[in-house]
Amino acid sequence: MGEQLVAYFWEREDADVVAGLLGAVARRDRFQGEDDDEDHPWVVLIPADADSAVVEPLVSDHDGWLDDGAAETPPVEPPPLPIAPKRLKRS
Repeated sequence: MGEQLVAYFWEREDADVVAGLLGAVARRDRFQGEDDDEDHPWVVLIPADADSAVVEPLVSDHDGWLDDGAAETPPVEPPPLPIAPKRLKRS
């Protein structure tokens, strides 16, 4: 999905309207860890060359949001784990 903008919507009608106006594709998608089919959002895959001055207000007007791409950045390395248990009492 790197060469496309991704817009999320909770309602199918909103996703279909935006997809129709932008010549995009609407489909059902799930968030990580979601298992309830009724809670999956609708995703509109918008071509990357679409004008952002048109896309952003249109998505916002239909109660949607654009993916900011934050999930594509590599995760930060977690701090090292301790090698021994912490002692709460002094010996």
